[in-house]
Amino acid sequence: MAISERLVPLSRIEVGQTVIIREVRTGVSEVEGGDIGLRLLELGFVEGEILRVVAHGYPGREPLAVRIGNTTFALRGFEADHVLVTTAAQCGTKP
Repeated sequence: MAISERLVPLSRIEVGQTVIIREVRTGVSEVEGGDIGLRLLELGFVEGEILRVVAHGYPGREPLAVRIGNTTFALRGFEADHVLVTTAAQCGTKP
């Protein structure tokens, strides 16, 4: 990752934007006895993956629907906060 890239939580990305996962925070919080970051990694939210935000819930932007490849996931806001991304435009990647 270049120093100029600004990491942004996935929860702040707008519908239609394509982003690249740069980091998944693990060991930060647990829900129902499991590390949220580890669960996201197991689902395929790994560094370098390209994903697209396809929808926000109303009101409050929850859940957040994102697509990785041909799979769509719904994430709560605090789950999406564990995924740090850069926009594809920052990296010179076409959506």
